Amino acid sequence: MKLWKIISRFQADEAGAVTVDWVVLTASVCGLVALAMAGLKGNMTSIGEKTEQFLSSQSINTTF
Repeated sequence: MKLWKIISRFQADEAGAVTVDWVVLTASVCGLVALAMAGLKGNMTSIGEKTEQFLSSQSINTTF
């Protein structure tokens, strides 16, 4: 009966549960960001080059 009491007390205790939840949540968000960055890596170079070409072709109006 003592073992059952220890298990029941352990199950009812939630002292460290919030910390574990935040660690798991943060790790999953970091993993999703890493997957998204890996998928977009190839396209980022071409998007950056197109943006550079567009911005360098624009002129700045100095008179208002």
